[in-house]
Amino acid sequence: MRSKPPNIFLVGPMGSGKSAVGRSLARLLRVPFHDSDAEVERRTGVDIPFIFDKEGEAGFREREREAIESLTALRHIVLATGGGAILLPENRIRLSENGWVVYLKTSVAQQAERVKPGRQRPLLNGVEDTAAKLRELMEIRDPLYSSIADLSIATDGRQIKAVVRDILHAIR
Repeated sequence: MRSKPPNIFLVGPMGSGKSAVGRSLARLLRVPFHDSDAEVERRTGVDIPFIFDKEGEAGFREREREAIESLTALRHIVLATGGGAILLPENRIRLSENGWVVYLKTSVAQQAERVKPGRQRPLLNGVEDTAAKLRELMEIRDPLYSSIADLSIATDGRQIKAVVRDILHAIR
């Protein structure tokens, strides 16, 4: 694989395991773990659903862009991004230029098992057919995840440590 800055950025849909895998990976590598959603919440002092309520998805995406710009400037980190972080071209560029991008692939069926509609998942609020909404999101996002991924790892039915092992094997 080509030489990259010493960062690992995890991308993928909600429920793919980005945060859990990221925490484990960072612990093993002895580097800081960051989560772009948590960074947005830290900066604003409110949760993401509140931002969606007050500013809509566009307002949230701008705050997410600012967080990703700052986080990708760091070195020797593992970063879990939000599922929609790849929607903005500038985020895709920053991620791909500043570290290894790992796409955690998961099926819509696995996502539907892992995520529950509710306040913490603004894009699923008021959605009657969760699987249909997740499919709709994947149709748009999968090509974007794939376009910047240095590595794609399937996570369906797999333990975190197995996914982490595959990532470490591939990047070393």
